[in-house]
Amino acid sequence: MSDKAHKDKGQKAAEADVDKFRKDLGPFVVAADTTRMPMVFTDAKKADNPIIYANDAFLKLAGYDRDELLAHDFKSLMADPSDRAQDEIAAAFAGKQDCAELRYRRKDGSTFCATIFISPVKDKTGKTYEHFISLVDTTKHELARRHAAMLIDELNHRVKNTLATVQSIVIQAMRNSSDPEVVRESIETRLAALSRSHDLLGREKWEGAGLLDLVCESIAPFRAIEGRRERFSIDGDNIRLSPKAALALGIAFNELATNAVKYGALSNDSGTISIDWMLDQKAGARWLRLHWREKGGPPVTPPTRKGFGSRVIEQGLAHELDGRVELDYQPGGIVCTIDVPAPQAVLNE
Repeated sequence: MSDKAHKDKGQKAAEADVDKFRKDLGPFVVAADTTRMPMVFTDAKKADNPIIYANDAFLKLAGYDRDELLAHDFKSLMADPSDRAQDEIAAAFAGKQDCAELRYRRKDGSTFCATIFISPVKDKTGKTYEHFISLVDTTKHELARRHAAMLIDELNHRVKNTLATVQSIVIQAMRNSSDPEVVRESIETRLAALSRSHDLLGREKWEGAGLLDLVCESIAPFRAIEGRRERFSIDGDNIRLSPKAALALGIAFNELATNAVKYGALSNDSGTISIDWMLDQKAGARWLRLHWREKGGPPVTPPTRKGFGSRVIEQGLAHELDGRVELDYQPGGIVCTIDVPAPQAVLNE
């Protein structure tokens, strides 16, 4: 007998089983057809548990026509070929466990997750002659679970990075001074800057932050003092930054502003600060170039040694972003030039 003839014979036998099934369980079949829960019946008298009936809800979930499923092994719909999955569904058919949580394949090749409950249908002698299978579509729950797991992993990563940053701030502050009050102030101001960047990223669901938003957020405490707002000039597009870049640059802007208050343009009543940025093509790659320029402050002389702030800016940006920092102590005011690789979002434009 040819494969086609054998298949046709199997199909006709399956259809005959369906007719008998409908007659034996008439009212129940009507109820199964109208319920929204996916349901399948299989022939327990055969080792491969061929499908003898599938209700409309299951056909909608799996994307098959009814005649495409009849006489097919229910396990052939499984998308997970692993031994674990095969053992789990076998145990469910054997009544050794109440349910099985597995992945199944639709007709179009896509998959869905479902918890299946397999109940035996027995005759008067107690012998199982059919299996009644009901399914609960858990695809959305499984996707939500995976998303939650991903978020937890990402949160753990961010917390570790933040704690490493805090640890660095504390160590550097304690190395820079033995005065407890100076150490306290140094740590508090830098943690406040880190917190502002976190708040900005939190409002953006940690998907990134705009550079203009970051600059405004970073210098907000320094502009809040009466008369200082007009002493800042900001020019640049709101280029999208990664969370990592936003945190590193937020700390850098805080260090520059803090230095300006202590020694630079904000230490008198007439100094000004201009902040601007642009995308620059250099050595076959695109870079984001930022300038922090101070004017009108006290005369500037290059320091004899690098302070905590300059180390934070230079080493922090080099380590976190593969950036380059140039601090130019011009007589009229400090000029800081920061070059970092252009954000990926900009590269994809």
